[in-house]
Amino acid sequence: MTQHWKAGDHPAGGNEAGTEQGGTDQAGRVWAAMRALVEGQPTKQRLRDALDLGRGSGRVKSLIWLSDGPLSLSGLAEAVGVDAPYATLIVDSLEERGLVERQPDPADRRRKLVTLTPAGRDAVTQVLRIQLEPPPGFGRLSAAELDLLEKLLWRVMAGSR
Repeated sequence: MTQHWKAGDHPAGGNEAGTEQGGTDQAGRVWAAMRALVEGQPTKQRLRDALDLGRGSGRVKSLIWLSDGPLSLSGLAEAVGVDAPYATLIVDSLEERGLVERQPDPADRRRKLVTLTPAGRDAVTQVLRIQLEPPPGFGRLSAAELDLLEKLLWRVMAGSR
């Protein structure tokens, strides 16, 4: 059974959600709470409103990947995790908005590289600002609590590799 929690619906707060057969899966509850925290943020809608990029995440992911430098269409498709025809549609959409441009690859004139325009670089700055803005609840944590949370998250991530 998949558990979906909303803010304020934490099992430790009196709600018995997340318990099964009398036992609890504490790691699973914490993971569910972390997912609920991230998924409950209006980041996608804020990105849609700010950048008018549509509903899919491929355009945002493409902008972020291109911020590291130009990529071929096949390289962008691989980075974003889509097939080449869909990557072409993404680039067409970004190009129509003036965020990217195609240029000949100096190493292989038969191939095109996709690069960010100045407007594309501005869009990446806006994406990162929106994505990195913490939820309001973080403001209620002390510096020591935030330090501990950060250390714990890095420790969890290191164990996941």
